[in-house]
Amino acid sequence: MTDQVFAQADPEWLKLISEARDWLSGPLGQLLLEEERRLLEDELARFFGGYLVSYGPGAERTPEAGQIQHNVRLGAPLPGVQIVCEEQSWPLGEHAADVVLLQHGLDFSLSPHGLLREAARSVRPGGHLLILGIHPWSAWGARRLFARDGLSKARCIDPGRVGDWLALLGFALEKRRFGCYRPPLASLAWQIRLRRMERWGDTWQLPGAGFYLLVARKLVVGLRPLRQARREPMGKLLPMPVAKVSRRDLDS
Repeated sequence: MTDQVFAQADPEWLKLISEARDWLSGPLGQLLLEEERRLLEDELARFFGGYLVSYGPGAERTPEAGQIQHNVRLGAPLPGVQIVCEEQSWPLGEHAADVVLLQHGLDFSLSPHGLLREAARSVRPGGHLLILGIHPWSAWGARRLFARDGLSKARCIDPGRVGDWLALLGFALEKRRFGCYRPPLASLAWQIRLRRMERWGDTWQLPGAGFYLLVARKLVVGLRPLRQARREPMGKLLPMPVAKVSRRDLDS
């Protein structure tokens, strides 16, 4: 059934998601996801509601949010995805989710604007949208320019630019966090030696982190009171002159 539904899906999009998943499943991708999980668990613990919806190319399961009843994953027909859909065709009603998570969804997307609009539409008023992306101004963003793996396909959109898009879609940016300060080195020994960089980076939120996390809340649009029609002041009533009738006119 899934194969039939996706027989007409964009092959370029399917290839992009598959290559991104392969890279995220490798050593460097796992390092990035490991650091992201620490921040996500911290952030998701404070949310509550009925549904957490996540979208992204990674194979890792989204951390559980203890106060959210259902954790649903959307995306391409790959293992771990519960609801199969394309990036701009989510089978969700408007305002269906309490929290939506885009974990590298914008990085590996054919239309980041379209994907962000679809995610924003699915968040209820007062709900939250979380976005994880590779920071372009970091060693990880620089590596993309020379990589020959799935990382080379990442867009690495600047977090300030994403924040502007969110404002246009009616979201207020509540928090901006950064993580993964170790450079993207393939050597496991060097990754272990540089692990202390994560503690320094978390403490001081230093520039050059490998990824960013944006937490935005969907604004609640209040009802606008109707303006009462202006009542023009009425003039004073003045007595009108009455013509006098003489007795002669009555007798004639």
